[in-house]
Amino acid sequence: MTSVNKIGVLGAGHLGKIHIKCIQESERFDLLGFYDTNPEISAEVEEKFGIRRFSSPDALIDACQMVDIVTPTIDHFESASRALRRSRHVFIEKPLTTTLREARELIELAREANVKVQVGHVERFNPAFIAANPFLENTMFIETHRLAPFNPRGTDVPVILDLMIHDIDIVLHVIKSPIKKVSASGVAVVSETPDIANARVEFNNGCVANLTASRISMKSMRKSRFFQKDGYFSVDFLTKETEIIRMKDYVKHDDPFAMVIDLGAGRGKRQIFVEKPEILPINAIKTELETFHASIVENTIPVVTIEDGYRSLELAYRIMEKIEINTQVLG
Repeated sequence: MTSVNKIGVLGAGHLGKIHIKCIQESERFDLLGFYDTNPEISAEVEEKFGIRRFSSPDALIDACQMVDIVTPTIDHFESASRALRRSRHVFIEKPLTTTLREARELIELAREANVKVQVGHVERFNPAFIAANPFLENTMFIETHRLAPFNPRGTDVPVILDLMIHDIDIVLHVIKSPIKKVSASGVAVVSETPDIANARVEFNNGCVANLTASRISMKSMRKSRFFQKDGYFSVDFLTKETEIIRMKDYVKHDDPFAMVIDLGAGRGKRQIFVEKPEILPINAIKTELETFHASIVENTIPVVTIEDGYRSLELAYRIMEKIEINTQVLG
């Protein structure tokens, strides 16, 4: 069987350089080169990483078995469709595309080509979330905050597509229930599109997710809290820390430091247990690229499928539509 390891990178900007570095560090790939439209960036990357600069996207795609797309979002559809029409496996950064129509067309192209497509929702591979994920069962309330200082990079899209979509993917991954209702508000402060936004997503199973994203904050924060019966789980995606707080029926013992709650009126007592699981030192981007490769050689479903990317984009657009409606009403 022919090995599948030849990969090329489309886009060598800030994130593209990180992808190139991770690919070079992995033993799974043979990095053939890259393509970027900016000649200055291309010359810099060619010299820094010692890899080939291709003359066109088509030349790179033709040479590779896998294509890693790290271009600006507006170019995702064109780049991915070129690769899929040549039956290349595709890793594509989030958000999947700029429109739902483009996303649906990519799904159809991927099915016709019978290749693997993985979307770069990297927080799935954050070691703090990996530590918490096995405990997240029957979650009924989620609170997320993703805040960042202003950076012109990324302002070509609303903050929902730039930042909140990370948490949208996590929420949809945890909650396996249809969406019942979406409410949202947002404000464009320094950009032409919302820079700060809040969304409330209600699911048919009763779960509620409250998501906040801002790219005009004075500090950085990437934290999610998951609440369920007898349990509370805090995941800090930025510091890569997880805290697990669970309540169990109190059994009398001699621990003077035990945290005990008296429920009153003959309802007994409950004891609070706090755990901080060990967090493995994982390079999330390298890991997501390697799981993409594994899905190809093992013929398994990618960890983050193209359908996952579509569902996240679909909810993101529902949130943006609600913000637009509220803005028109207030205006």
